[in-house]
Amino acid sequence: GFSSVVALGASIICNKIPGLAPRQRAICQSRPDAIIVIGEGSQMGLDECQFQFRNGRWNCSALGERTVFGKELKVGSREAAFTYAIIAAGVAHAITAACTQGNLSDCGCDKEKQGQYHRDEGWKWGGCSADIRYGIGFAKVFVDAREIKQNARTLMNLHNNEAGRKIILEGLKEQKKEKRRPDPARRGSCWPTLPQFRELGYVLKDKYNEAVHVEPVRASRMKRPAGPRCRSSASCYRKPMDTDLVYIEKSPNYCEEDPATGSLGTQGRA
Repeated sequence: GFSSVVALGASIICNKIPGLAPRQRAICQSRPDAIIVIGEGSQMGLDECQFQFRNGRWNCSALGERTVFGKELKVGSREAAFTYAIIAAGVAHAITAACTQGNLSDCGCDKEKQGQYHRDEGWKWGGCSADIRYGIGFAKVFVDAREIKQNARTLMNLHNNEAGRKIILEGLKEQKKEKRRPDPARRGSCWPTLPQFRELGYVLKDKYNEAVHVEPVRASRMKRPAGPRCRSSASCYRKPMDTDLVYIEKSPNYCEEDPATGSLGTQGRA
């Protein structure tokens, strides 16, 4: 029947996408509609990365195997931290936007918010809110599934993925605060929408400039590192927060091409 044709198409598509972890491939085959949106979100993150670093020595380029998330930097630098955070944010943003526009099945609107009256604020949600929890949750499951190794770089990547998603949540909260002013046309309704992705890009660029250098800490009875902590140096004076970007290695010299680090170099650039 038609469903088996769709399943066959999904299997072919998913097997051709490079760099997917086994769990990601399984998600792809069960939700081929979502993998298209994930690809769009990943590209949106990469485009924003290139915009934010358009005047830098590193312009968001890398050598290495191409994946659905672009080519990966091999060094756990602050540039890698930014790349992971901006792509995780891009995927979450795209999934959530697709849900609110009705372009993805099995998510829709946040039904708990429809017609719900908030006594404290004195306003009512009108219509569909951005189903941010679904977008964040689905993006987290898919993006984090590529981290299959148990090492310091995995901890770093997972932390930065989460930071990118949490910055979307913070942007949404800020928009809600601004939109709580009474509007006669809306009769006081609050219409939360996703923050513009360019705004998130600027926030993450600030986080990149203030990124925290960490080292893994082993906990007793734990096989994997327990989590990042601040290294004892003059530039590091606090424990990293959930929305901070963290890195474990110094940045390489991005002027020269270096396959060992993934640096593409600056030769040939205007």
